[in-house]
Amino acid sequence: MKKIVLITGGARSGKSTYAEKLAKEANGGVLYIATSIPFDDEMKDRVKKHKERRPSTWHTFEGYKNLKQVFYNKEIKFDTILLDCITIMVTNLMFESAGDNFDDLNNEEIDNMESEILKEVADFLCEAEKSSKTIIIVTNEIGSGIVPEYKMARIFRDIAGRVNHYIASRSQEVHLVVCGIPIKIK
Repeated sequence: MKKIVLITGGARSGKSTYAEKLAKEANGGVLYIATSIPFDDEMKDRVKKHKERRPSTWHTFEGYKNLKQVFYNKEIKFDTILLDCITIMVTNLMFESAGDNFDDLNNEEIDNMESEILKEVADFLCEAEKSSKTIIIVTNEIGSGIVPEYKMARIFRDIAGRVNHYIASRSQEVHLVVCGIPIKIK
């Protein structure tokens, strides 16, 4: 493993732009993992803008689960993986697990959902640590606000916060981006 770099910050803080800058500065090919599912016009526009910013030489993998499989692809040559973003991945996995039924989930079901999501992340990180690639992971810092009013949002905040904590503990570098300015915190 070269290193795992976690980039975090608030919405529209410049974290993706900073992560892309780091990936461009790395030597070798880049594999961009896009975890979003563009289901409405707003998200489709965001995805379009992200694609336009990326160099045409980068390879893209679109998906949010079983991401460890990208390490087994021998056809695509890359030294850097940029995963954007963990919080969208968590959202997709939560909705896949619970549908729209969050209000009826009991604590055991929530714990099971979180365990499945953490296993997905752990599997990816295990493969990352075995590889010789630089891994850049983008996530949102969602713990600085008030306690959400709705149960679904509280579940998301708690799971995403613990996932971020877990990734940071296994990362060699962590950067917080505020107003487009990266601050190295680990």
